Amino acid sequence: MNSPLELRGVVRTYKTGAGALPVLRGVNLTLQAGQITALVAPSGTGKSTLLHLAGLLEMPDAGQVLIAGRDAGTLPDAARTAIRRDSIGFVYQFHHLLPEFTAIENVMLPQMIAGRTKPQATARATALLDGFGLADRHDHVPGKLSGGEQQRVAIARALANAPALLLADEPTGNLDVATAAAVFDELLHTVRQHNVAALIATHNPDLAARMDRIVTLRDGLVVPA
Repeated sequence: MNSPLELRGVVRTYKTGAGALPVLRGVNLTLQAGQITALVAPSGTGKSTLLHLAGLLEMPDAGQVLIAGRDAGTLPDAARTAIRRDSIGFVYQFHHLLPEFTAIENVMLPQMIAGRTKPQATARATALLDGFGLADRHDHVPGKLSGGEQQRVAIARALANAPALLLADEPTGNLDVATAAAVFDELLHTVRQHNVAALIATHNPDLAARMDRIVTLRDGLVVPA
């Protein structure tokens, strides 16, 4: 069975005024279904670049980005967009919810864009929000939700289309310690429940220690932490 994500020899170099800036120098990384991997590395080492490449937001200069066994890293933009929509969920440090839409509408929208009917999207959004303890917050707009509640909605939205791969960049970085721990508990439970492969960038060693494995970036390569 193909893994949800496999990076083979991925290279990414940026052009700057001072010349070429190599960030990733041949990254190899494989994620398995149901496995949660922590990416812990200092700022400036390429964590965001790695997540962008894994999520098909950037194209590698060399190497392969395989999503469910398909070499997707260099596909045309429309094809990469379709894979992101159907197979990849994203969670960021800031929730990026649409402020004029309610919690349930924010979780319904990606499903309806993917072609689900309104009743189907409503049922899925309801189940996800209820699972995150937000049964009484469906009709609240983001401005009426706490920071922890907003991030729960953002995670539910990332899982709305049942992705095989979840990519998260400091998903609890804007929350206080107690709220971050509670939200992270729910994230881990949901990812394992749905057998999702997850790559989660975090600076929090306590959260990283609760994941299945920890990797870091060193000299442009992914290595065990």
